[in-house]
This record gives sequence, C-alpha cells and structure tokens, in this order.
Amino acid sequence: MEIKRFETGPRMSQAVVHNGTVYLAGQVGEAGSDVATQTKQALASVDRLLAEAGTDKSRILSATIWLADMVDFPKMNAVWDAWASQGNTPARATGEAKLATPDYLVEVIVIAAL
Repeated sequence: MEIKRFETGPRMSQAVVHNGTVYLAGQVGEAGSDVATQTKQALASVDRLLAEAGTDKSRILSATIWLADMVDFPKMNAVWDAWASQGNTPARATGEAKLATPDYLVEVIVIAAL
C-alpha cells in the first residue's frame, strides 16, 4: 500500500496518508498570540492540510487537543464549536500538556478519512 507524505522535513511530515486515512502532525498557531487566535490558526492549518490530502473537516475521525493551561478550555471550545462540521463532529479528547515552547497555548492533532 502506498504511503503519501505532505510537507516532509528532516524530522517529520505535516500529513501522512495511508490506507484511506490521513494523519496530521500537531498543528499550532503563531507563538505569543492568545489562545483563540492560536486555535483559529491551528484549525486553518488543519483545513489546509486536509484539503491538500484530498479530504476535509467533515471527515475527521478523531481529534486530540493539548492546551498549555486548561483555564483556556472555554475559549478554545468557542473557536472549535464555530469551526467544527456540525453533524460530523469527531471523537475528541482535550488535555493539558507542556507544549514545545511556553509561547504555544494550543496544539491540535487530527486523524481523518479520505
């Protein structure tokens, strides 16, 4: 079975397609902006990568969201709720984690069907 990689660098690919499934690397927004802005930017990256792979957010199967601080959960959810494909919402988990840099407040990881 073919494996397709998108935006491949020396450490990782931003998206990998195998056997009808799209796996995205964690997407973040601009470091230093607020959590709502970072969430919008991360979700825009999700949209872009899914389109590049040949699918869209209505086909997301699973989403994992990491927040630097769970106090931002309502603000992130407000952005997510406005963005999510209603009637097609994925299985989702959200947790708190120390992200790659303290300037990142949210990271979004998704798995989607083609």
